[in-house]
Amino acid sequence: RAFLIKPKELIQQCLSGGEEEPPKGPPKDAKEASLPIGMSREEFEEYQRQLLEEKIERDKAFAQRKAGRAAVRMHLRNKYRLAQDERDDAQLHVAGGAVELPQELATMVPGEVGEEEEQDGSTGAFAFLSKLRDVDLPALRDQALGSVGEVKEKCALM
Repeated sequence: RAFLIKPKELIQQCLSGGEEEPPKGPPKDAKEASLPIGMSREEFEEYQRQLLEEKIERDKAFAQRKAGRAAVRMHLRNKYRLAQDERDDAQLHVAGGAVELPQELATMVPGEVGEEEEQDGSTGAFAFLSKLRDVDLPALRDQALGSVGEVKEKCALM
Protein backbone atom coordinates (compact mmCIF):
# COMPACT_ATOMS: atom_id res chain seq x y z
CA ARG A 1 0.00 0.00 0.00
CA ALA A 2 2.85 2.32 0.77
CA PHE A 3 4.27 1.90 -2.72
CA LEU A 4 1.06 3.38 -4.22
CA ILE A 5 1.14 6.58 -2.18
CA LYS A 6 4.37 7.92 -3.63
CA PRO A 7 3.31 7.53 -7.31
CA LYS A 8 -0.03 9.10 -6.46
CA GLU A 9 1.69 12.17 -5.02
CA LEU A 10 3.91 12.39 -8.10
CA ILE A 11 0.92 12.29 -10.44
CA GLN A 12 -0.84 15.00 -8.43
CA GLN A 13 2.24 17.23 -8.62
CA CYS A 14 2.46 16.71 -12.37
CA LEU A 15 -1.19 17.57 -12.88
CA SER A 16 -1.08 20.64 -10.66
CA GLY A 17 1.91 22.09 -12.47
CA GLY A 18 4.42 21.23 -9.81
CA GLU A 19 2.92 23.49 -7.23
CA GLU A 20 2.42 21.87 -3.90
CA GLU A 21 -0.78 22.66 -2.15
CA PRO A 22 -0.55 23.12 1.56
CA PRO A 23 -2.32 20.28 3.35
CA LYS A 24 -5.76 21.25 4.39
CA GLY A 25 -6.27 21.35 8.08
CA PRO A 26 -9.53 20.64 9.82
CA PRO A 27 -12.19 23.22 8.97
CA LYS A 28 -12.66 25.97 11.49
CA ASP A 29 -16.46 25.92 11.26
CA ALA A 30 -18.51 22.82 12.16
CA LYS A 31 -20.89 23.48 9.25
CA GLU A 32 -18.02 23.56 6.79
CA ALA A 33 -16.89 20.19 8.10
CA SER A 34 -20.18 18.60 6.95
CA LEU A 35 -20.03 20.13 3.43
CA PRO A 36 -18.99 17.79 0.65
CA ILE A 37 -15.80 18.69 -1.17
CA GLY A 38 -16.42 20.94 -4.14
CA MET A 39 -19.78 22.31 -3.00
CA SER A 40 -20.48 25.73 -1.63
CA ARG A 41 -22.79 26.18 1.32
CA GLU A 42 -25.59 27.53 -0.93
CA GLU A 43 -25.31 24.58 -3.32
CA PHE A 44 -25.34 22.15 -0.43
CA GLU A 45 -28.42 23.80 1.14
CA GLU A 46 -30.22 23.70 -2.22
CA TYR A 47 -29.31 20.03 -2.59
CA GLN A 48 -30.60 19.24 0.91
CA ARG A 49 -33.84 21.14 0.19
CA GLN A 50 -34.37 19.18 -3.03
CA LEU A 51 -33.77 15.91 -1.19
CA LEU A 52 -36.32 16.88 1.44
CA GLU A 53 -38.93 17.84 -1.20
CA GLU A 54 -38.43 14.54 -3.02
CA LYS A 55 -38.80 12.62 0.23
CA ILE A 56 -42.04 14.46 1.05
CA GLU A 57 -43.40 13.68 -2.44
CA ARG A 58 -42.50 9.99 -2.07
CA ASP A 59 -44.14 9.87 1.36
CA LYS A 60 -47.32 11.46 -0.01
CA ALA A 61 -47.47 8.99 -2.90
CA PHE A 62 -46.90 6.09 -0.51
CA ALA A 63 -49.64 7.31 1.85
CA GLN A 64 -51.99 7.68 -1.13
CA ARG A 65 -51.30 4.08 -2.24
CA LYS A 66 -51.84 2.79 1.29
CA ALA A 67 -55.10 4.75 1.57
CA GLY A 68 -56.29 3.39 -1.78
CA ARG A 69 -55.69 -0.16 -0.65
CA ALA A 70 -57.42 0.60 2.65
CA ALA A 71 -60.45 1.94 0.76
CA VAL A 72 -60.69 -1.26 -1.26
CA ARG A 73 -60.36 -3.37 1.91
CA MET A 74 -63.08 -1.31 3.63
CA HIS A 75 -65.38 -1.71 0.63
CA LEU A 76 -64.85 -5.46 0.51
CA ARG A 77 -65.48 -5.73 4.26
CA ASN A 78 -68.72 -3.77 3.85
CA LYS A 79 -69.75 -5.86 0.87
CA TYR A 80 -69.21 -9.17 2.63
CA ARG A 81 -70.29 -7.83 6.03
CA LEU A 82 -66.97 -8.51 7.74
CA ALA A 83 -65.59 -6.74 10.80
CA GLN A 84 -64.00 -3.37 10.03
CA ASP A 85 -60.39 -2.59 10.86
CA GLU A 86 -59.61 0.73 12.53
CA ARG A 87 -56.22 0.92 10.81
CA ASP A 88 -57.90 1.25 7.41
CA ASP A 89 -59.93 4.22 8.61
CA ALA A 90 -56.77 5.76 10.07
CA GLN A 91 -54.95 5.38 6.75
CA LEU A 92 -57.80 7.14 4.96
CA HIS A 93 -57.60 9.92 7.52
CA VAL A 94 -53.84 10.31 7.00
CA ALA A 95 -54.34 10.66 3.23
CA GLY A 96 -56.87 13.42 3.78
CA GLY A 97 -59.97 11.38 3.01
CA ALA A 98 -59.86 11.95 -0.76
CA VAL A 99 -58.37 8.78 -2.20
CA GLU A 100 -57.55 8.33 -5.87
CA LEU A 101 -57.70 4.65 -6.71
CA PRO A 102 -55.61 3.21 -9.53
CA GLN A 103 -57.65 1.98 -12.49
CA GLU A 104 -57.11 -1.69 -11.55
CA LEU A 105 -58.48 -1.15 -8.03
CA ALA A 106 -61.27 1.16 -9.16
CA THR A 107 -62.69 -1.58 -11.40
CA MET A 108 -62.97 -3.83 -8.34
CA VAL A 109 -64.98 -1.24 -6.42
CA PRO A 110 -68.36 -0.37 -7.97
CA GLY A 111 -69.50 3.22 -7.69
CA GLU A 112 -72.20 4.69 -5.48
CA VAL A 113 -74.94 3.21 -7.68
CA GLY A 114 -73.97 -0.33 -6.66
CA GLU A 115 -74.09 0.59 -2.99
CA GLU A 116 -77.55 2.17 -3.33
CA GLU A 117 -78.87 -0.97 -4.98
CA GLU A 118 -77.58 -3.03 -2.05
CA GLN A 119 -79.38 -0.72 0.35
CA ASP A 120 -82.61 -1.05 -1.66
CA GLY A 121 -82.42 -4.81 -1.28
CA SER A 122 -82.28 -5.49 -5.02
CA THR A 123 -79.16 -7.64 -4.67
CA GLY A 124 -78.29 -10.49 -2.42
CA ALA A 125 -80.66 -12.94 -0.73
CA PHE A 126 -83.80 -10.80 -1.15
CA ALA A 127 -83.31 -10.00 -4.83
CA PHE A 128 -85.96 -12.53 -5.82
CA LEU A 129 -88.57 -10.96 -3.53
CA SER A 130 -87.96 -7.46 -4.84
CA LYS A 131 -88.33 -8.70 -8.43
CA LEU A 132 -91.49 -10.60 -7.52
CA ARG A 133 -93.17 -7.32 -6.54
CA ASP A 134 -92.78 -6.07 -10.11
CA VAL A 135 -94.52 -9.10 -11.67
CA ASP A 136 -98.07 -8.60 -12.95
CA LEU A 137 -99.74 -11.71 -11.48
CA PRO A 138 -103.12 -11.46 -13.27
CA ALA A 139 -101.42 -11.20 -16.66
CA LEU A 140 -99.15 -14.12 -15.80
CA ARG A 141 -102.20 -16.22 -14.73
CA ASP A 142 -104.06 -15.43 -17.97
CA GLN A 143 -101.00 -16.34 -20.05
CA ALA A 144 -100.59 -19.67 -18.20
CA LEU A 145 -104.28 -20.57 -18.61
CA GLY A 146 -104.11 -19.71 -22.31
CA SER A 147 -101.07 -21.96 -22.77
CA VAL A 148 -102.80 -24.83 -20.96
CA GLY A 149 -105.86 -24.36 -23.18
CA GLU A 150 -103.76 -24.54 -26.35
CA VAL A 151 -102.07 -27.71 -25.18
CA LYS A 152 -105.45 -29.34 -24.41
CA GLU A 153 -106.69 -28.56 -27.92
CA LYS A 154 -103.59 -30.06 -29.54
CA CYS A 155 -103.43 -33.16 -27.38
CA ALA A 156 -106.53 -35.35 -27.13
CA LEU A 157 -105.21 -37.29 -24.12
CA MET A 158 -105.43 -34.29 -21.81
